[in-house]
Amino acid sequence: MDYSNLEGFIFLDGKLLKWTDAKLHVLSHGLHYASSVFEGERAYGGKIFKELEHTERLIRSANTLGFNIPYGIEEICKIRKDVLEANNITDGYIRPVAWRGSEMMGISAQDNTIHFAVAAWKWPSYFSPEAKLKGIKLNISKWRRPDPTTAPVNTKAAGLYMICTLSKHEAENQGFDDSLMLDYRGYIAEATGANIFFVKNDEIHTPIADCFLDGITRQTVIEIAKKENFKVTETRLKVEDLSQYSECFVTGTAAEVTPVKSINEVQFNPGNVCRLLIEKYTKLTLS
Repeated sequence: MDYSNLEGFIFLDGKLLKWTDAKLHVLSHGLHYASSVFEGERAYGGKIFKELEHTERLIRSANTLGFNIPYGIEEICKIRKDVLEANNITDGYIRPVAWRGSEMMGISAQDNTIHFAVAAWKWPSYFSPEAKLKGIKLNISKWRRPDPTTAPVNTKAAGLYMICTLSKHEAENQGFDDSLMLDYRGYIAEATGANIFFVKNDEIHTPIADCFLDGITRQTVIEIAKKENFKVTETRLKVEDLSQYSECFVTGTAAEVTPVKSINEVQFNPGNVCRLLIEKYTKLTLS
């Protein structure tokens, strides 16, 4: 899929434009200095899953980066629905994004216009059904999630994803599907665009989200697991302990709940826990 040349419409600064007419200035601050925030959202049957939570996080992310999106929660929700309707999408992916414009070019850009856009496209699954069924393969990235005193780790800010792209490209070039990232202390953190969970004796373990985004899907899956009477422990996880776990899976708006087959040489067997959480999460998205 060539995202630069799709048919349809994109909302940009108050207007629905033809897909190929939605453009920004080459000197946009967000392009040069990563003063940009975004969200990744899914629509199931025309309904946007966890819409309010995504909208609130988008606004918080912008505020943390020092700017205000020129639309409120209700307006953003309406814009999303207008974009889905204009593109005739019932099951798809939605990408709201806000960024500083081009009036000032330099580190400081406090007077720049704040731009806002929403695009959407049909997208049934981040990983193919075949990949989800057999589990995906991860390597371990050399790049690490940063100390929270060095970056706004609780935001969905564009700059935080540079090392994710580097990690994922390296993984793909080595024949893996994705990459496991450690944090600045050497503990297990997350995959490049998804949170990670492990299963041991029907207990679920996941890293403490203190230096990476506490994903909305992560929170949802933890709630589901607890309702199903699983013990969920948020703790420090070490690479050298991976072989102790029987199952592993990643979660995210795009990835949903995707089992992991292996991390480097360590093998996992997607089993009852993965299957149950996939079933319950899917049911929730369609409710």
